[in-house]
Amino acid sequence: MATLKATDKFLAIGLMSGTSLDGIDAALIETDGQDYVHFIGSTYVEYPEDMRRELSAAARLDIPFKSYLRLEKKLTELHAEAVQDLLEHTETDAKDIAVIGFHGQTVRHMPEEGITCQMGDVNRLFVLTGIAVAGDFRRADMAAGGQGAPLAALYHKALFKKVQKPTLIVNIGGVSNGTWLGSGDAILAGDFGPGCGLLDSHAQKHLNAAYDKDDKMALSGQVNESVLAQNMAKLSFLKEPLPKSADRYDFAGVDVSMLSPADGAATLSALTVESLKESLKLLPLEPKSVWVTGGGVYHPLMMRMLKERLPEVNSVEELGLRPDILEAECFAWLAVRRLKNLPITLPETTACQKQTIGGILTACK
Repeated sequence: MATLKATDKFLAIGLMSGTSLDGIDAALIETDGQDYVHFIGSTYVEYPEDMRRELSAAARLDIPFKSYLRLEKKLTELHAEAVQDLLEHTETDAKDIAVIGFHGQTVRHMPEEGITCQMGDVNRLFVLTGIAVAGDFRRADMAAGGQGAPLAALYHKALFKKVQKPTLIVNIGGVSNGTWLGSGDAILAGDFGPGCGLLDSHAQKHLNAAYDKDDKMALSGQVNESVLAQNMAKLSFLKEPLPKSADRYDFAGVDVSMLSPADGAATLSALTVESLKESLKLLPLEPKSVWVTGGGVYHPLMMRMLKERLPEVNSVEELGLRPDILEAECFAWLAVRRLKNLPITLPETTACQKQTIGGILTACK
């Protein structure tokens, strides 16, 4: 690709499959990889139940390597289907897309050892779609001493330029993470603790459902303050300074099995909120506002608790943003930054030794 100008804009697709293991979010945006972002459309492809079980096993267990490779092939092919579905949905020709940002599916994240693994074959996706692919975003950062996560901080900075500072953007997915923005270029990011992952696992166990839809189970229960306090005491992660990152299964020691399913769900919701409240102590200044994105936005009990315990909490929807697709947009934006050789992580966002240009890039048009 010819030398690119800072102002050059591109159509880019972002693919995100998070730690909730529910499916693939795909987003199409036009962006310069900096301050200009124009959302065009999105789609969602749900993981089949058998794939969800296989991915869960890959994330928790040491599965045979052949099984890993076969699952990666199947996963990549499903991502290619998501790209095709998005192109059809937005009536866009593949030849007009400059790049795909392919996050892949995280099956291991061990920052204390400098190890992470996002399942997904960038070369196969390139061949299947005919579009250049940027992927494997996290390992360059970890090679530079970083945590490999979170990666949305600079995207948050671009989107929230006009919001009064200091402010905090919180993404509640399987794990909660966030970006603190202060005056000037001040920025700090990291994972904050449990998100919806524990709550989803609880719903899968007691409701035989992927998640507690509309918080019906959680809303019918009561928070057990004693069990909440016991579990908070287990989360030594909350005391560690930012930047930091975690894997969903780092919080597997949390236990609400002694409670009724409804009280357990309510207590797990409170655990996520209390973890976020505790994390405010790690910030340079308390934020004037907190903007919530990710699946947590759709948990009414969690949002109510957040509004009761944190400063001025709002959904990013109030800024015209899309909480369920923002991460996918982010990886489209990061892919364009990769085309332009712009950094995607900073010491303040992942604890890397120097800013890094992340991502493996296949052949380009």
